[in-house]
Amino acid sequence: MKFELPDLDAMQVLGSRLADALQVGDVIALSGGLGAGKTTLARAIIAALGHQGEVPSPSFAIIETYDPPALRLPLVHADFYRLKHPEEVHEIGLDDYRQGAALIAEWPESAGGFSHEPGCLSLHLETLGNGRIATVVAGKDWLGRALWT
Repeated sequence: MKFELPDLDAMQVLGSRLADALQVGDVIALSGGLGAGKTTLARAIIAALGHQGEVPSPSFAIIETYDPPALRLPLVHADFYRLKHPEEVHEIGLDDYRQGAALIAEWPESAGGFSHEPGCLSLHLETLGNGRIATVVAGKDWLGRALWT
């Protein structure tokens, strides 16, 4: 499914809808080039889950975690851009962080991808003028969740 996100407000609305549907064990895999809006959308999701204040980009730390009561569910926000090999996700302990949490993964292809997981919602973002185009592929666990109505 493809749809247009003409401005920042549309990114915020999408982030809110994704946050409302997000469950423990889910992965939101955000791909696209530099400046495509991956971190902007991740921040919108995290804010909609209840986080107040700054949401640092995990580019340097690779993994940032958020826990209740600040959010309605435990969340891991990861940026895999700096990984050289997908096996590095095991070295940083991603599986341990994911226990009982949802995951927002930027640059998921650098971590070997998550699209094989039934709880993965893949969003590929591309710039289009001042807005974005999002191509969405939903794993079977996302089917039936009201995201686009």
